Amino acid sequence: MIDKDSWQENQQEHSKDALLRSMSDRDFELYIYSLRKMAENNMESNRTFMTELYNLRAFHYKTAELMLEHPQTKFAMIVLDFANFKSINEFCGRDVGDALLKCTADALREQKQMRDYVVLSHFRADIFGMFTPYETEDDLIAIVKQIDQRISDFKIPYKVLPAFGICVAESPTMSVSIMRDYATMALNTIKGKFYAKYAFFDEKMRSQMLLNKMIENDIVGALKEEQLHVYIQPKVDMSTRQIIGGEALIRWIHPERGLVTPNQFIPVLEKNGLIIDVDIYIWTRVFQFIGGRLRNGLPVVPISINISRTHVFDKAFRECLIQLSEDFKVPPSYVVLELTESGFLENESTMYENLKILRQYGFTLSMDDFGTGYSSMTMLKNQPVDEIKIDRGFILDIKNPKSQSILSHTIAMLHELEMDIIVEGVETKTQEAFLLKCDCHRAQGFLYYKPMPLAEFESLL
Repeated sequence: MIDKDSWQENQQEHSKDALLRSMSDRDFELYIYSLRKMAENNMESNRTFMTELYNLRAFHYKTAELMLEHPQTKFAMIVLDFANFKSINEFCGRDVGDALLKCTADALREQKQMRDYVVLSHFRADIFGMFTPYETEDDLIAIVKQIDQRISDFKIPYKVLPAFGICVAESPTMSVSIMRDYATMALNTIKGKFYAKYAFFDEKMRSQMLLNKMIENDIVGALKEEQLHVYIQPKVDMSTRQIIGGEALIRWIHPERGLVTPNQFIPVLEKNGLIIDVDIYIWTRVFQFIGGRLRNGLPVVPISINISRTHVFDKAFRECLIQLSEDFKVPPSYVVLELTESGFLENESTMYENLKILRQYGFTLSMDDFGTGYSSMTMLKNQPVDEIKIDRGFILDIKNPKSQSILSHTIAMLHELEMDIIVEGVETKTQEAFLLKCDCHRAQGFLYYKPMPLAEFESLL
């Protein structure tokens, strides 16, 4: 049964169709023209109050219309964002910040006056958009440089860092929203870097974007289906070649993509917080492995597990490790907790408290990648560290006398501090000989073993 409102709507549509069919070509053109003028008048009300540029909704409408009307014209999207705008407001005052935004809008308007088919927008806060025709990428670079110069001329007692992301339209039907997303993605690769002003969205970024999306979508299933595998890289005594420990690593064997390397998926998981689930997955299997060997009276060596920086903000990780130790009846001395040097810097007081309690419980603490940051010496003094893993960068150029001097003095200092030392990335006999000469005996690297599946490591033991 049709209700009254639906019947009236249908009648109105039939009446409109009949009216259009009865119009002459001239009347029809006038009708379409009037509709367009009404739309344009409505568009004029969709402007940002401060800068009088189109808001996001109007910008999307106008740009999509332009691409369809001029299919042979090459168009591009430029997105502008400031790396430090909040600081400008705080340091210089909101009035100065507002004046900077108006100056930016004026710089964009100047570009619009130089060419046809340009659409400008003030998306929100300190983010602007410019849709423009172009012939070559150099044209777009010139536009960016001119806008940047105009902003640089604005008198302000603070360093202004605008960044520009650029996406060229692949076709007249390309989604304006996607172009804006791509330009923003390009912008974020250089935002805050004073030596880089602009970046183009390219195929490499697209591949990375698709990979990131795959990782976010598939990681939960990977955990359930046990696509993540524990690998162990043995640690050795260089003078005897005896295996004295191991480091637990992770490999993702995707059913369709094959091997997904840690440097591909770990940064993505650290951003969305899922690295916590992955860490616990690996920890559980390491405790299970050690506990099983202890129950069966088999030889056991300490295995180090990595603690991601994300755990700095999650004190539950401390309770998780203690619980795993108790559940699998594994003495904490068999598990070494590895944090990167930067991990010790994150939220230092909270991390210090967590590590102090874990160390009191019996866990050994190791600082990974020692020497790659800026505060190594300070942390040696302040943090509760038992073991130092010297980064492979120290031994890459081992024949260089300066490298030898730095490394030998570093090892001597760590010995004096009564720190356990292990050197990462040992690959040559020359490196091994120099380390032994410096009274450094423990290492891991391809000279001895590559990372291997847990079962293969078990057979070695």
